Amino acid sequence: MAEPPERALSFGTVAEAYERYRPGYPAALFDLVAGYAGRPPRTALEIGAGTGKATRLFAGHGVAVTATEPDGAMLAELRRHVPAGVRTVCSTFEELPPDGPYDLVYAAAALHWTEPSGRWRRAAELLRPGGVFACFGGPVALADPALAEAVRAARAPFLASDDVPSPDGTPARARMQWPGTELLRSESFGDVRQAVVERALTMGAAEYLGHLATVSAYLVLPADTRAEVFRRILAVLPERVELDADITVHLARRR
Repeated sequence: MAEPPERALSFGTVAEAYERYRPGYPAALFDLVAGYAGRPPRTALEIGAGTGKATRLFAGHGVAVTATEPDGAMLAELRRHVPAGVRTVCSTFEELPPDGPYDLVYAAAALHWTEPSGRWRRAAELLRPGGVFACFGGPVALADPALAEAVRAARAPFLASDDVPSPDGTPARARMQWPGTELLRSESFGDVRQAVVERALTMGAAEYLGHLATVSAYLVLPADTRAEVFRRILAVLPERVELDADITVHLARRR
């Protein structure tokens, strides 16, 4: 199932903070996608572009990107930061008008918000034969297990977990993660691969809280509850925190 609509549509209220505190994507990610494709893509459609973190990566490498985003506030923030040549469309993935075909269709930490029914048929329709689908993202997690446990305990009275669960129930330790699991079952795609782009970050405590303030699990809490959760988390944080922010990438080719 797609995640609850209130979580999927919660980001517009913090669009500026999302742009400020969410990390961007490294050049190594583009190199991985282009290497899989066999050449840099010329055209791409982005699903759920947010404020354009991934948009800038691909457009900066000469790709003609059409960035789609259903939240008007997020799309407005994107338009302030991406190159002038990026085409933008305010739409959900499901309601996109027929377009393309593209060399690449990709989603950056957004595919889990789309509807499962018809997801892969729709993606295939937007791609040229042999075109590439890419999905990438991953949690920004505290590297110190003891600190992670302290933060979990501080959050627990109000929020059991701030994770986005696997849409198809794939266990976190499984070799193939979602959406690779769905891609392997899809008749529209083949040559499914999973890779990891390693990334480590360091943030100040206030910056880390700023990041948490853009996470949907916190955004849907009542304002007073959210403030109390952040007060308790801040109380256990050191001045600076080390973070594991590896990017899990899934790639597949349209048959």
